[in-house]
Amino acid sequence: MRRFPEAPTVDAELERIDFRTTPEYYIDTEQVIDPVVLGLLSCCPTVFGIKKAVADLLAGHPDITLPEPVGVIEPGATVRGLVIAAAGAVIAEGAYVTGPVLVCPGAVIEAGARVRDNTVIGPGCRIGFGAEVTRSLLTGGVFMKHTSFVGDSVLGLGVNIGAFVSTTGLRITSGPVTEPAVEEVCAHLDGRRVATGQTKFGAVIGDGVIVPAGTVLQPATLIGAHTLLYPKTQVGGFFPAGSQGR
Repeated sequence: MRRFPEAPTVDAELERIDFRTTPEYYIDTEQVIDPVVLGLLSCCPTVFGIKKAVADLLAGHPDITLPEPVGVIEPGATVRGLVIAAAGAVIAEGAYVTGPVLVCPGAVIEAGARVRDNTVIGPGCRIGFGAEVTRSLLTGGVFMKHTSFVGDSVLGLGVNIGAFVSTTGLRITSGPVTEPAVEEVCAHLDGRRVATGQTKFGAVIGDGVIVPAGTVLQPATLIGAHTLLYPKTQVGGFFPAGSQGR
């Protein structure tokens, strides 16, 4: 049984960072086996930098080496742009993948799934029919076997996304939504707004969390590792690691 993380002693430069915004609060990095995924997590002081780190990686990050594209892309899969299927990865017939995308060893993009730009699908993930992922990091062992949407998000080890689950990345409280987005999305901790530096930010879902079918996650939802979520239409805010919530 994993012990939930406690805030470590930090140097003066990092004192201003709330430990609840760090990758280590949500993901047990000692269990991350893929060097590329571990490199992404290690280079980001907060989870809010992971989206940019993924984009930089797929654009040619100088310090992280991408794997060789020796995985299986079955005839009948639709693949466009830079798509790297690592050894042991499978992009099945009928899947749609638009790069830049990295599919790590043992991950499977099944028929009818859609994976889009600036996404890393970690080892052992299964993306099923009707599931869509974009601008996100799936750390490893994530199951999205049913119709669902994850965008602008970070998913920890062993997360299970139920049918018809969706993240949302834009706030609509300030008037008409514009594209491209121009208003920063903020997370909420202890009743205060925490800047994400992002105009679109979905959710951070920690290790082992099961998101019940039909749940819509509000922008900048933060769910600590091994949180138990009860079924509810709308979920938002911050859930401490190991808590129970609606």
